[in-house]
Amino acid sequence: MSKELMDIVLPRLAQRLNRQLRRYRAGEMDDAQFSRKFESLLQQQYSWLAKQGIPEVEAAVAVHGAVLVLSGPGLRAEAAEQAMPLEVIEYQAICAAAGDIAEHYGVSEQRATRRLASIVAYYAE
Repeated sequence: MSKELMDIVLPRLAQRLNRQLRRYRAGEMDDAQFSRKFESLLQQQYSWLAKQGIPEVEAAVAVHGAVLVLSGPGLRAEAAEQAMPLEVIEYQAICAAAGDIAEHYGVSEQRATRRLASIVAYYAE
């Protein structure tokens, strides 16, 4: 995964997700609506990457990686709430994302885990 790809995906996803979060927090969307909008947003990002000629697996890793990076504050809060090291919570989230990629794109879960972990490590705050 190229750093340049993540440098494109992260801001695009962050900007759009921020808009949705503001609407959700303002009470303009309920949980179900937010979930549907979030899934739609991820699909749009994936489709946009495909139109740019990015291979399916690379697009999936980029989108999942961006979500993990942007979820950093939530993962930190979860770690504090559960009194667990952040690394444990991050690893669980990475494994779940890697499992999804492996299931839908035919790559090994271990390979997906390594790629996602490197993204999270590089872009973590």
